[in-house]
Amino acid sequence: MAESNKRIAVIRVRGKKKVKKEIEDTMTMLKLYRKNTCVIIKNTKPYIGMLEKIKDYVTWGEIDEKTFVELLKKRGKLPAKQKLSEEYMKEKAKTSFEDFAKDFFAFKKELKDIPGLKQFFRLNPPKQGFERKGIKKPYSLGGALGYRKEKINNLIKNML
Repeated sequence: MAESNKRIAVIRVRGKKKVKKEIEDTMTMLKLYRKNTCVIIKNTKPYIGMLEKIKDYVTWGEIDEKTFVELLKKRGKLPAKQKLSEEYMKEKAKTSFEDFAKDFFAFKKELKDIPGLKQFFRLNPPKQGFERKGIKKPYSLGGALGYRKEKINNLIKNML
């Protein structure tokens, strides 16, 4: 895998039918409650172990700052279905989206430092669908599951 100074975006690709309890529990711990949900995690051994366990239901890769800022702006949610706004960021977190992203990727801040922000992002299904072989095959064989390095940024942009 990649260096440990990266952030990883994890997207749940498959739904809830016929999922073992153990795997469903792991996805709940990662806050991947439903299909097309994205979370951003650190690249650490425990998280990589969790990803290995749920690899048949999710796709993941290293997210870049630009995509992260877009994700925050378009899909950042507060309680009562409010959108995360630039004014809210200035008032509560005393920072802008871009400055927060820089600190986030430098591991100086976490998502929970923005008061009230939900720790996961709900996405649309991707435009033009997932890869050709569908959501039951690994990415390396032309499907949508598993590790996809930096290509995760393209998928997230298609899902915004």
